[in-house]
Parts: sequence; C-alpha cells; structure tokens
Amino acid sequence: MAMTSLVLALASVAELLAGGECRPPKDAPEAKLLAFFAAPIAFSPAGHADRMAPWSFRVSLDVTYVPTPPADIRRSSYCHRKSENTDLSPVFPRPRLAVGLPGGLYLEGSYLPPVTVLDATPSLGSVALGWSRTIRGQPREGSTWITLRAHATFGEVSGPITCSADALQTSSANQPCYGTTPSNDRYEPNMVGGEGIVGWSGSGRLSAYVGSGYTSITPRFQVHFTPQGGTLDDTRVLLDDSRISAFAGGRFQLTGRSAITAELYSVPKDMTTLRVGGSWMLRTAP
Repeated sequence: MAMTSLVLALASVAELLAGGECRPPKDAPEAKLLAFFAAPIAFSPAGHADRMAPWSFRVSLDVTYVPTPPADIRRSSYCHRKSENTDLSPVFPRPRLAVGLPGGLYLEGSYLPPVTVLDATPSLGSVALGWSRTIRGQPREGSTWITLRAHATFGEVSGPITCSADALQTSSANQPCYGTTPSNDRYEPNMVGGEGIVGWSGSGRLSAYVGSGYTSITPRFQVHFTPQGGTLDDTRVLLDDSRISAFAGGRFQLTGRSAITAELYSVPKDMTTLRVGGSWMLRTAP
C-alpha cells in the first residue's frame, strides 16, 4: 500500500532517539525529508478546479507519482546520524467526492479508512472548499474563470512504523530496534493551505488551469517503542514550516459524465510530481 511505504520513509527520522522531543532546524535533512513527502499528499485540485453546478455530485480517483528523495536529505544529521529508509512506493492513490453548492461554491473531501495493511493503519482525511466565478464567456460555450480554494489534510497513520517485525534485532542494545515487540507509532501530516487558480473551458471536451498556493505544514511523528530490558521511547519529531506551490492541470471529457484528469504539481523547494486520474458525475445539473 502506498500509504504504508510513505509513512515508513517519514518515520525513519525518529529512529535511535532516546525520548522527549526533536525539533530539527528547517535546513536539517530530517526537516527537508518531512517536507519532501508533504507534496505527494497535498490536497490539490488534481484536474478539477472549475465551477460545479449546485447539487451536482462527482466521484474521482487520482494517483500521484512519488519520486525518490535526493541523496543529501536521506542521511540524518540533527536528531541522529544514520542513513534513512526511503524506498517508497512509486504512487499514492486518493479517492474523492465533490458536491456543488449555491453561490459558485463547491465542497470536496477524501478519506482513507482505517484498514490495516502491512501492519499500518491509516485514518487520513482531506477537505477543500472552493469558490469559482466565470469572468468571460459562458460555461458551456467556452469561458475563462477564476477559483479560490482552501484545503486541509489531517488524521494519522499508526502501527509498527519505526521498528516493524522484520527490523527487530536482539544482537546489540546499541543498535536500532533492539527487542522482540514491534513499535506502535503514529504519524500526523497536518497541512492547511490556500490556492488561487485561473482556468479556461472550451466549447469542446477540454478544460485547463494554472495556479499557485501557500501551505502550512506541521507534521508530528510519535515514536512508541520499548527496547528489550529498556524504557519506553516516546520521542516526538516536530516540524513547523510552510511551502509555496505552483501547478497546472485539466481534464478531458470522455462522455457527458466521465473524464480523465492530469495535473503537474510542484513545490519548488522540494519536488515536482504528476497526478493522473479519472472522474464520474453521479448527478449533473438540471
């Protein structure tokens, strides 16, 4: 599962800590690694950013490419000194449901339920509120529009993240994961942001947009591991930071109800990724 692999990489910044809190500087590899993995799970438009008719409903699924972090942030230097496990799944999937509201508003949400896969249990949600207005033309005849959008991602992923069963060892108390019982850790992404978007819809099947945004990222990682013959390690790794993003995307309408979507999403300070997906209108405007 992509979520499991993503959290395994994020969690590695907490290994070997003895307890308490570690708040790495923003230029430390640990902080950069946490910020790097915020981009793939940021709740961007992912192909849909224009107006929805009141009380229309849309379901969609998008898949985000997760690149490998650069080598210079894969080795910790502040909380501890070691190479990190960053063998990620190459994709991150996300289901979505959106509803059009009166006044040019629309509400969008996503949720990954608490289904345990590979010993990790996600309960991760995202929500967005958008407002769109046509500034030239007509929606069904070709138009230019603007959208303002606020979004948030919250929840947690729990399980034996720092020390899974296959990482446990009993040969040296001075090495990580010394013990026989896997850890029971928790990761909280905590992201809130806003975006401004300009888009174009033609009289045919294609629509496109460009935009930029600001996101506050405050991830928290809670270690919960008791080494053999030792005391509980309940270290928390904290990061308070922010990022500017830029993106461009759109959709191609296959039928009156179905479409394929794509978006190029970039956080210049960290990474650039691609989201692709598809959508289906459950209920269209009268």
